[in-house]
Amino acid sequence: MSITLIHPAPDAGWAGQRLDGVLKCALAGREVRTVRRAQELSGLEGQRLLLALPLGDTGVNLEYMRMLARLRKEPGLLRGCAGGLIVDGAGELYTKSAASEAALALNLAGCALVGRPLVEGTGSLANFAVQAQNLNTDLMGAYRAAASELTDQVEGFAFPKKERPQVLVLHASSHHTSNTMDLWARVREGLEERCAIHEIGLRNGTLSDCSGCPYTMCLHFGEKGGCFYGGVMQDEVYPAVRAADALVLLCPNYNDALSANLTACINRLTALFRQTRFYDKAVFAIVVSGYSGGDTVARQVVSAMNMNKSFYLPQNFALIETANNPGQALALPGIQERLEGFSKHILDTLCL
Repeated sequence: MSITLIHPAPDAGWAGQRLDGVLKCALAGREVRTVRRAQELSGLEGQRLLLALPLGDTGVNLEYMRMLARLRKEPGLLRGCAGGLIVDGAGELYTKSAASEAALALNLAGCALVGRPLVEGTGSLANFAVQAQNLNTDLMGAYRAAASELTDQVEGFAFPKKERPQVLVLHASSHHTSNTMDLWARVREGLEERCAIHEIGLRNGTLSDCSGCPYTMCLHFGEKGGCFYGGVMQDEVYPAVRAADALVLLCPNYNDALSANLTACINRLTALFRQTRFYDKAVFAIVVSGYSGGDTVARQVVSAMNMNKSFYLPQNFALIETANNPGQALALPGIQERLEGFSKHILDTLCL
């Protein structure tokens, strides 16, 4: 299978030679089609994509911005694609934020992302210190190895489908007043016949956030299938995540962020992540904002669950709506069609 390299030309003053060298290593021996300009993004449906984004010290690439505008204007532009990202910067800032912005745009344009789809080269490459030590190489060697591994994964990954997939739903909302829960109830109706669904509410006030235990302690408890702080995470969430083929996160917008309990839950998944990766588990989200900012919350899910925790991100992974007063979400124009479409999309992703 070939790779389509989306490689926007760097701005003047930032030549991007380091990224070129990394790509030469990662793509060696492969059939590669290269896209350099926004107008060349047509006709890529169903392909394996690698976005290689050279950023200067300002974190801006003008040709990429033109690509970003086109991705946002044309929702089906990358339908059926799967991909990953390499973002290379001249400084220590902006690489991660640019990556999460690009990831959401790619996804909403129809591109799925493999688990841990980001290889990030900061100016100093200090973010590769641990990998370099583990591989017994220098920082640049670790960067090249990560890019090659990601390219292999993008080229060969296929999400496993099941006869009757297990779907875990995590929320911290009230069933009585939540627009997010109203939307999920309708989506659930479309899934129940073909999926086994397990809901866990995180509103009970007993969910402690991750306190950043030393790595060896976290690893010790993770290997035993638990966490030092126990509670609902160890007793309910960890076993359910292990069994699940997909997670659906219900994400009302709280101050342009995920709710505190849902954030704590994601943080506490670290102990389980020490033991196993989640490449073969998909993550979906229903995001509801009272006024605006749904894309901000969706990007947090992408960063936390896909980029960090390695969950597979199906194309168009999130249903993003705006509704304030209780009951308003179900009265939005066209909402029934979008809900039915989202249910069908989940089934198409998970079911044989």
